Amino acid sequence: MEGRVCAITGASSGLGYETALALAGKGATVVLLCRSEQRGALAGERLVTATGNEDVHVIGCDHANLDSVRAAAAQLLARFDALHVLVHNAGLMIMQRRITVDGLEETFQVNHLSAFLLTALLRDRLVASAPARVICVASLAHRAGAIDLDDLQSERFYDGWAAYGRSKLANILFSGELARRLEGTGVTANALHPGLARTSFGRNNGGAMRALMTVVQATPFAISPRRGARTQIWLASAPEVERVSGRYFVACRERRPSSSARDADLQRRLWNASEALLS
Repeated sequence: MEGRVCAITGASSGLGYETALALAGKGATVVLLCRSEQRGALAGERLVTATGNEDVHVIGCDHANLDSVRAAAAQLLARFDALHVLVHNAGLMIMQRRITVDGLEETFQVNHLSAFLLTALLRDRLVASAPARVICVASLAHRAGAIDLDDLQSERFYDGWAAYGRSKLANILFSGELARRLEGTGVTANALHPGLARTSFGRNNGGAMRALMTVVQATPFAISPRRGARTQIWLASAPEVERVSGRYFVACRERRPSSSARDADLQRRLWNASEALLS
């Protein structure tokens, strides 16, 4: 991965940090896109110490603020002449409906729309840097998700689990349509389910939800963050998937996502709706 520039969102901890750690260890130039620049800087210092790779950089990028996403893209473009890997790892699940400064429902914006926008802003640099890869961290939860194009903001009804499943379905739909639109450019787009990893995910909610996530992540089914990051690290670096695009992976193996996730018409319609929300 020497000479390859890799940007990872949500990289200050958990799966994002482990992804950055592995790629830095392989010699890549690593850019941590983090909501908190302070936490990102601390993570960057840990990466340098652990790997000896000093080519680690931090850019503030708050997915709950579209102007922050735009500023992060502009900074990345100004500081780096190439971009070979973009890992969309940032995400959240919240039990209570919240509206961002952009007037959008937070789960959908953070988990899907900001990734959509960031990719659009960096698309030309990715193409110019080809071969390049875009990787979306989705979830098995997409199978319980449903896309209502007339209510993407969950104004009629909000349920935290449903909103999360919807956003993860959107990740796979986006990845599929992006792959189609990038055909022939040398840029691939794939999605993955990382598994149930022992991270801080979901613990930003109230006591009951925090307690539930603590219990769930303590079960034998839960895996370490390092193991949970394996598939996104593999998709970012493995030679055997350099030309593979528009697929969904679990444990470094291709799997079939839900029928909704494979719906080409829904992929296109969600893309158009996302553009409209960001216009």
